[in-house]
Amino acid sequence: MAAPSGGVNCEEFAEFQELLKVMRTIDDRIVHELNTTVPTASFAGKIDASQTCKQLYESLMAAHSSRDRVIKNCIAQTSAVVTNLREEREKNLDDLTLLKQLRKEQTKLKWMQSELNVEEVVNDRSWKVFNERCRIHFKPPKNE
Repeated sequence: MAAPSGGVNCEEFAEFQELLKVMRTIDDRIVHELNTTVPTASFAGKIDASQTCKQLYESLMAAHSSRDRVIKNCIAQTSAVVTNLREEREKNLDDLTLLKQLRKEQTKLKWMQSELNVEEVVNDRSWKVFNERCRIHFKPPKNE
């Protein structure tokens, strides 16, 4: 699933996580998708498995790229906020509200950065399953 056409809300981590959850639907359902679309040896003649695998490959690539873009964009936005808050904090060391806001944004930034690790695990799992079922039917381009 591609990113929503509107801007991504990076300010609320819960909304950010919910968006990623929706965007990871293709990865969550890959085993089912492969079981229902890529034939076993006994049904090999009835379905064009190479075309099915190619379409699934393209869908996975698009989904992974889209999620990577969203995560990195939110990390960049939150990093900028943290940098600005740090600069403000240096000018006004006594402002506890500013310190609290800085800590909150730093925590959110760490959570967003950890989503990159989650994304790596999700992607690896999907490619493993994809390769197990489609390696006979479809060879992805070497540059990707």
